[in-house]
Amino acid sequence: MIRALLSSTALATVLVAGSAMAEDQKAPEADVAGNAGANGVAELVVTATRTATPIEKIGASVTVLTQGAIEASQAISVTELLAQQPGVSFTRNGGPGTTTSLNIRGAESQHTVVLIDGVKLNDPSSTQGGFNSGNLLVGDISRVEVLRGAQSTLWGSQAIGGVVNIVTADPTQPFQTSVDVEGGARQTGYLRAGVGGASDKVVWRLAGGYYSTDGFSSWKAGKETDGYLNKGLSGRLRYRFSDAVSAEVRSVYSKGKNDFDAFNGDSTEYGRTEELVVYTGLNFALLDGRWNNRLGYAYTDTDRENINPARPAVPLTFDAAGKNKRVEYQGVFAFSDAVIATFGAEHEKSRMRTRSPTASAANPPFRTGRVGVDSVYGQVQAEVVQGLTLTAGVRYEDHDTYGSHTLGQASAAWALNQGNTVLRASFGQGFRAPGLYELYSEYGNLTLSPEEFDSWDAGIEQRFFGGKARASATWFQREADNEIRFFSCTGAPDPLCSVNGVTRFGYYNNVQKTKAQGVDLIGEVKPVDGLTVTANYTYTDAESNSGTTKGKQLTRRPKNMGNLSVGYRWPVGLTTTVAARYVGKTFNNDTNTQVVKGYTLVDLRAAYTINETYEVFGRVENAFDKDYQTILNYGTPGRGAFVGLRARF
Repeated sequence: MIRALLSSTALATVLVAGSAMAEDQKAPEADVAGNAGANGVAELVVTATRTATPIEKIGASVTVLTQGAIEASQAISVTELLAQQPGVSFTRNGGPGTTTSLNIRGAESQHTVVLIDGVKLNDPSSTQGGFNSGNLLVGDISRVEVLRGAQSTLWGSQAIGGVVNIVTADPTQPFQTSVDVEGGARQTGYLRAGVGGASDKVVWRLAGGYYSTDGFSSWKAGKETDGYLNKGLSGRLRYRFSDAVSAEVRSVYSKGKNDFDAFNGDSTEYGRTEELVVYTGLNFALLDGRWNNRLGYAYTDTDRENINPARPAVPLTFDAAGKNKRVEYQGVFAFSDAVIATFGAEHEKSRMRTRSPTASAANPPFRTGRVGVDSVYGQVQAEVVQGLTLTAGVRYEDHDTYGSHTLGQASAAWALNQGNTVLRASFGQGFRAPGLYELYSEYGNLTLSPEEFDSWDAGIEQRFFGGKARASATWFQREADNEIRFFSCTGAPDPLCSVNGVTRFGYYNNVQKTKAQGVDLIGEVKPVDGLTVTANYTYTDAESNSGTTKGKQLTRRPKNMGNLSVGYRWPVGLTTTVAARYVGKTFNNDTNTQVVKGYTLVDLRAAYTINETYEVFGRVENAFDKDYQTILNYGTPGRGAFVGLRARF
């Protein structure tokens, strides 16, 4: 960490010494979840550069969801909210709370970095180090940014498919209160409430949520229901000591219990998940605001266990915990209005433990692992001519086990025609060292090599009719080497299938090269007052590029998917929306012999504003009661109606 911090400090010193002072020049805030990060403006993006930047200066492909858009979607889970966005698909082992994987542009779930209030959520004890979004509900979330493509310079080498930045509400008034309550099908109830305020010195917010549902059978042919219960809390406190110095504490906590089934039958087994996220930071400005700095400490703690009541002598079937501690420094220096440098250093320590008790081994020892990573990064964004913004950066990482690696990233955004036309292009590299579970669990393999990636995209966005319509098209491509997959110990003998004379079900191995290419198409039009039509479509050709499965489509990755929404705000204050989502067929295995059929879901939504304080809303999900699956033999919800009340004081 000392070497990383010294390198970052040296970079900052060079930047300051080499710059020509400009009067009243101010640097942007160095926090993606602070006052700027929680802004309600869709045209400002914070994730791409770690500072608030106009979207026309961003070379990467990004979607911004403000609080208004989140509320209009009426989504309960973040997964369903993200699935309405371009390039995002998901799979789930049943109902709410079960294992859920998010895929951006066909990348694996562990290749997407998920942040909440600036803290990475990837769980070191999960099967491949990715984040299980099954327990992540909308709660007190006020803003989401989805950044597609490799973003390794600022967000770490594993940010290959993209970055999802989730920010909880940040008060803007002296005293604010919010209450949301809804209920409906399958004995579902969801209560959310929050209170907070903002003054010259202090900004604070506390919020909580309670969600319960009887659910449906996780096994497709099952007869019993599998319920889910989730309790959540979040809070933030920011104190401004002076115009140049402030401190902040943010935290998110959730505790969930979900019933689940086996892949081939009903089960009484259930899982418990407890997650804690904590961030503390000190922000200070130097050189009259030209150099903004942030010192932060982030902590995540995920505890999971599975219980099988049908095995009363040894009910515990799985027990795991993953912890991550990160100390970070970020600096932002403004050379001028046109040139901004972002740089920083990070020291990260991860550890995990996992075990699977059996009837014959009720108390097996934990398999444990830990790792440390030191990083430094630097990025410069410059508007070299009017409308043309170039961004380039580099990241150096030193991994305890896999040594040092340097990654680069570059992008360009060219705003033409008074900003009505924007051309974008980006390139990024990725490197993912094997996760702790892949190395040290009962399926671990200490001979694994790191995964390596290259990613490109290019696109155009065009606005028409004075901003009443817009359309964009983005081409993307990604190539991967040494991708890690689970290798099943069936068929031919394999020496790694036996550990200390005991045969295991399988192990993780570098078995694949993969490639993905495709296109995102996005459109929106407001032909008359009150009417808004939005649509997106993504074609993704994600396939294996090595071995016996070369040319085969990657498992559970649809080639075609899209969303369509038609909403109308009536003069009486009523808003109605028809939304449809299409997901093409996928394959459930590497050889593409098990087909999961495509499907189209239609949702109906309505909301009525009673006054400035109250709004009633309702929806019918899966209005045509479509029978579908995201994973073969796992259940999905049928038609369901829900009503609710939203209050803002």
